[in-house]
Amino acid sequence: RSAGAEDADMIIAATDSDETNIVAIQIAYTMYRTPYKIARIRSAEYMREEHLFDNDNIPIDVIISPEQLVTEYVQRIIEHPGAIQVVDFAHGKVRLVGIEVQEGAPMAGRVLGELTYLLEDIETRVVAIYRGDEVIIPKGDTVVRKEDIVFFMGKRKDTSTVMAQFHHAHVPCKRVMIAGGGNIGLLLAKTLERLYRVKVIEAREERSEFLASTLNSAMVLHGDAANQEMLINEHIQDMDVFCALTNDDEANILSAMLAKRMGAKKIMSLINRPAYVELVERDIIDVAISPQQITIGALLTLIRRGDVVAVHSLRRGEAEALEGVAHGDRDTSYLVGRTIAELPLPKSASIGVVVRGDEVLVAHHDLVIEPEDHLIVLITNKQQIADVEKLFQVGVTFV
Repeated sequence: RSAGAEDADMIIAATDSDETNIVAIQIAYTMYRTPYKIARIRSAEYMREEHLFDNDNIPIDVIISPEQLVTEYVQRIIEHPGAIQVVDFAHGKVRLVGIEVQEGAPMAGRVLGELTYLLEDIETRVVAIYRGDEVIIPKGDTVVRKEDIVFFMGKRKDTSTVMAQFHHAHVPCKRVMIAGGGNIGLLLAKTLERLYRVKVIEAREERSEFLASTLNSAMVLHGDAANQEMLINEHIQDMDVFCALTNDDEANILSAMLAKRMGAKKIMSLINRPAYVELVERDIIDVAISPQQITIGALLTLIRRGDVVAVHSLRRGEAEALEGVAHGDRDTSYLVGRTIAELPLPKSASIGVVVRGDEVLVAHHDLVIEPEDHLIVLITNKQQIADVEKLFQVGVTFV
């Protein structure tokens, strides 16, 4: 009440307790009829009841499941060896990929303009390059260097071909080891066991027995993932991916470091503390997974101004990629009826792709924006995100 619940348009219940979140939503709806209600729900048990969450029962409009979001995030990276971040837009039609440039890759040491010749009929758009802490706005004469992090957008089906220009082609991933059989570890193992050979290491005996009875083909091992002898016995050197997914940041970092030293090809680790990510990402761990950043992206999608339908947080929250819908006409919109070159975009913003119905159009300077186009934009300076959002709002004369 003292927080102004009577006048609130939305409540977001995002504590660590599912039950607290459920009760908070129920109170807000019962007492104040809060119109829009979002809750973080971790337990899969609650999701199994089809009609549990509706206005006749528990009145939650949107459920955010960190475990599900993290699982999908990790799965996309495993499917694309070499990628450090993979996010989808436009119902999966468009993919944004961040990839580290390898020495000897086709584009290493070449200017960006040559990418067109290497790809022939495939169109893609490089929207940002990170070189250490420096952000480079890509141009045709920008030289791509080894260890650059290149973010590109394009059709989902072309992802692997474009990636191969920046990173050597990899043998498809076959073996995955997961350290930690908690909610995320279990969900990931369930998702992956149909396609990969999966091993799960869990320290708690009772939990190990539960995992073994729940999973179909994944192998469950009771033990310590930071135990060198265990990793040797389980052939850590043959693992294509090692995922440290316990609730303990320090344990995840330690087991990930050990796995990397012992020969696992790609190392991913769940890390909650932002300060730890800064210390270990790239030098020690290939991909640091931040549940907060992944969850925040889902929440931002729901609360952004203008008609923004998807938001993803990138580079530990330093950048954002969003999908917005253009409405109105040339008189009521900043976007409609104008070419990409004419749009009043902030310096740090770059449009990679325009989705028009079922058609995916790579953004060229002379492409004219039409009503209901979906624009996918990368913003490298988060201070300018609000300026981009405003472009998707229409004037007061729009009906």
